[in-house]
Amino acid sequence: MPPRQLRQECLWERVLPPAPPASRLGASLRTQVCVIGGGITGLCAAIRLLERGYQVVLLDAHRVGHGGSGRNVGLVNAGTWIRPDDVQATLGNAVGERLNRVLGEAPARVFEIIARHGIDCQAHNEGTLHMAHNAHGEADLQARHDQWRRRGANIELLTGARCREYCGTDKVSLALLDHRAGTINPMAYTRGLAAAVERLGGALYQDTPVTGLQREGDAWRVTTADGSVEADKVVIATGAYTEGDWNSVKNDYFRGYYLQVASVPLGGPAAEAILPRARGSWDTRTVLSSIRRDDDGRLLLGSMGRLDNKPAWFVRSWADRIQRHYFPELGTVEWECHWTGAIDFTPDHLMRLYEPAPGLIAVTGYNGRGNTTGTVLGAAMADFVIDDCVADLPMPFSRSRPVSVPGLRTGLYEAGFSLYHAGQCLRVVL
Repeated sequence: MPPRQLRQECLWERVLPPAPPASRLGASLRTQVCVIGGGITGLCAAIRLLERGYQVVLLDAHRVGHGGSGRNVGLVNAGTWIRPDDVQATLGNAVGERLNRVLGEAPARVFEIIARHGIDCQAHNEGTLHMAHNAHGEADLQARHDQWRRRGANIELLTGARCREYCGTDKVSLALLDHRAGTINPMAYTRGLAAAVERLGGALYQDTPVTGLQREGDAWRVTTADGSVEADKVVIATGAYTEGDWNSVKNDYFRGYYLQVASVPLGGPAAEAILPRARGSWDTRTVLSSIRRDDDGRLLLGSMGRLDNKPAWFVRSWADRIQRHYFPELGTVEWECHWTGAIDFTPDHLMRLYEPAPGLIAVTGYNGRGNTTGTVLGAAMADFVIDDCVADLPMPFSRSRPVSVPGLRTGLYEAGFSLYHAGQCLRVVL
């Protein structure tokens, strides 16, 4: 019997009801704050502003969740991609510790906003697992454990039988369990935030790309194809999906890609043994593999790179290779769909926060930690817009640091990821 058709489709969107009708901007409006970008950051900024009594117009070039906010793995992780001591070494002791504290508490903020707004998004606040793939990975996790424990984080190292029980595989000898963290359906979370914006009285316009941004007297004019918004202040939260010559944020990151493959719903003892406590995970490989399950029992595998430009046989071959390494007891798995999203990378793996001009604030460079970072940064940017107090922010403003030849970097990274994945398919590497 031939394998089922492998669709190029984001699972997180497919399992949800159809999105509600969207409005496009077709008029000239006046508001207090215009938020550009309808992902997690922009939506959380809008919610905070609306809760504090501000008028808000939010514009998105596509539909809510079109970008990384709706297409990511759904891990609600604490901290940044790099170790907390490295954050401090890069930013200085005071700023680094403040950022570590804010992002260490970020998962709690995500689950709090989910509860407060009644967002149905498969939320599980039961931790995530960082799994060591070799001795070097074990040393890295030991260092991360020690550094976070010094900061009072609720994390622990798992070894032996307990590690095998939590991970559901005997291919991992040590894993770092972060009790602060968890998992969500990111598209459902993003749509839930959008619904909250509209309930609170915000004006949300989708399929409305911004074509220009100019200062006019004491206000800003945001122009689109069929309308415009005059606002006292503007928040730019476009991330890796930044478009348009008007937006200089695109110069300060280079785009990377992240692929995911989802199985059909799985049942039986072998499937139920995988991450049995509903935790998501990822390993310590340089070209990492992420592993998680959804509420319907699907196995989701991910890695750096893209699959939207690969044939179906390549997608299946890669997914089979990872599954059979970690979970051979499953036997043959049918793969249902695959999708690719984009990440805004910076050379030091830390975000950039800007105030290019009075009344204009922007952010980029989440480096794959958007669910949590976007949630807390959106609220913090809103507080700054209202109070004009830098202390509201988890880090001071950065100077623009354009990434040299970002397109070349993207291409070289993608070529390396594709070569590595081809090696996995051919069983040369894992």
